[in-house]
Amino acid sequence: MNAHDERGTTMTGVEPSHLDDQQLMKELETIHRTRHDTLLYGSNDALRTHNDRMAQLEGEYLRRNPRRPVAPGRTREGARERTGAETATPTTPGT
Repeated sequence: MNAHDERGTTMTGVEPSHLDDQQLMKELETIHRTRHDTLLYGSNDALRTHNDRMAQLEGEYLRRNPRRPVAPGRTREGARERTGAETATPTTPGT
C-alpha cells in the first residue's frame, strides 16, 4: 500500500504529518482553491472526502503553528470595531 492509498478509509493524499512545511502549505492552498467547486458541483462523497482532508490539513497546520499571527480584524472584537456594532443601538421595528 502506498502513501496515497488508505484502504477502507476516505483518506486521499499523503498523511499531513508526513508533509514538510512547504508541502503542507501547497496542499492547503490547493484544497482551499477547490473548495467552492466541490461544494457546488461535487457528489456527497466528494464533499465528505474534501471536508475530511481539509480538516486534516488545517489541523496539522494549527498543530505546527499554535502561535500563528492573528489579524485584529479577523476577531469578533475587530469585526465589531470595523462595523461599529458595539456602538449601534438596536431599534424596535415600528418605532
